[in-house]
Amino acid sequence: MTTSSTFSFKKLDSRLRGNDGLLIALVCISLASCTTQPQAQAASNAAESISDGSSWLPYPGASKDAEFLKATPAEFLPFVEACKPWDDWDKPAPPFKINGNTYYVGTCGIGAILITGGEGHVLIDTGTRKGAEVVAANIQTLGFKLEDVAVILHSHEHFDHVGGFAWMREQTGAQIFASPEAAKVLESGVTAEADPQAGMHDPMEPVIVSKILTGDFTTDTPVEDMTFISTPGHSPGALSWQWNSCEGDVCLNIVYADSLSPVSKDDYRFGENPDYLAAYYAGIEKLARVDCDILITPHPSHSRMLKRMRNNNMIEPTACADYATGKIQDIKKRLAKEGVQPNAK
Repeated sequence: MTTSSTFSFKKLDSRLRGNDGLLIALVCISLASCTTQPQAQAASNAAESISDGSSWLPYPGASKDAEFLKATPAEFLPFVEACKPWDDWDKPAPPFKINGNTYYVGTCGIGAILITGGEGHVLIDTGTRKGAEVVAANIQTLGFKLEDVAVILHSHEHFDHVGGFAWMREQTGAQIFASPEAAKVLESGVTAEADPQAGMHDPMEPVIVSKILTGDFTTDTPVEDMTFISTPGHSPGALSWQWNSCEGDVCLNIVYADSLSPVSKDDYRFGENPDYLAAYYAGIEKLARVDCDILITPHPSHSRMLKRMRNNNMIEPTACADYATGKIQDIKKRLAKEGVQPNAK
């Protein structure tokens, strides 16, 4: 049986050691201090389409014929048939098992993850206020009780992912755990001033946060060995999550990685916020090195979930490294648009 491991900053994931080009790309781009190498550039270009969704085009996502779906496992078929890439945020989707005690309970366009345990269940994200009703229905469809959800966690503190927290807390009685930055937003209902998207979102219903999560370590939830990683950038308080999920004697590391895309209001400049940018890079580099067998993201298409489901390759051990490299490429392109030189310190 494999076992989960708490994230180590010093230990390089063995999968990354076997993909030197990917590491070269990640380090060179983030530090902006070395010359692009051909192998690294190829890896970066491949990952770039993963992060921004262009790998879907001209992907024939509307096709639902038997030939198109012949490799799709039966447990994924209802979702693949109901949803399309970059689908509507509140569009109902059928829930499905990801692995072991881990289930997808979100909508077609917004992820939500249920991790079940004997002492209670953990829910990561609720979607919007309206989407939270879909999530609640999906939990019940799977045969679980809402009142058994003991803890609600977040990816990043924007209304499309946490707008339903207050309503879901009322339905479940669960405690809310959040990063310090996200806690302020959840308790006020207003996006933080330091957020690149400040002022772009309508207020949310406030909710009480029971526990503040600091650092990067395994937190105490009903599910053992859930490790959170601080991955600010898309928002100041964003977190990514890793846990171990077993089917019999086979255990896999599942990662729910934050969006990490450099989206902002028109007048925000990442290049004018060096401390924020440094934290952004640091979180992505940590994410690249985490043990990662299955990658899920708050917007499913960011990690090509439908495509991987259709092709029966949800298990993809280099997915987190590919994803991280793609996000670094996204930041590089954004800085170029802002007029920041690639070799600027």
